[in-house]
Amino acid sequence: MPADKKISSGGPWESSVGYSRATVAGPFIHVSGSTATVDGNVQCVGDAYGQAHLAFKVIERALAVGGHTLSDIVRTRIYLANPEDMDAVGKAHGELFSDIRPAATMLAGIKFINPQMLVEIEADSYKPISS
Repeated sequence: MPADKKISSGGPWESSVGYSRATVAGPFIHVSGSTATVDGNVQCVGDAYGQAHLAFKVIERALAVGGHTLSDIVRTRIYLANPEDMDAVGKAHGELFSDIRPAATMLAGIKFINPQMLVEIEADSYKPISS
């Protein structure tokens, strides 16, 4: 079943790799892995907390296009290059989701395409469709 709507960030890899920043499927929005990359350049180099915060901003923008907010997130998946960044990234996650408390997974030891990337985050949100 195809997605109801595809959300694009206009990134160069979307068409060449064949993916969308996010897809809307009924009451759900599934946001692709998001990093601290702006205009092809990794931001907050060496700062996992800063990269996580920026990745959540990317996710927030994609959700807004589909009419959702961070408070609609029901699941996050966090990928870390370095296990020692768990506390810093967990702090960024906790600052946004301490009251929402979505299901969450954190994996470490990931080798990213760009070695300056320390974290990548996926998110799924749910918002009932109004009738």
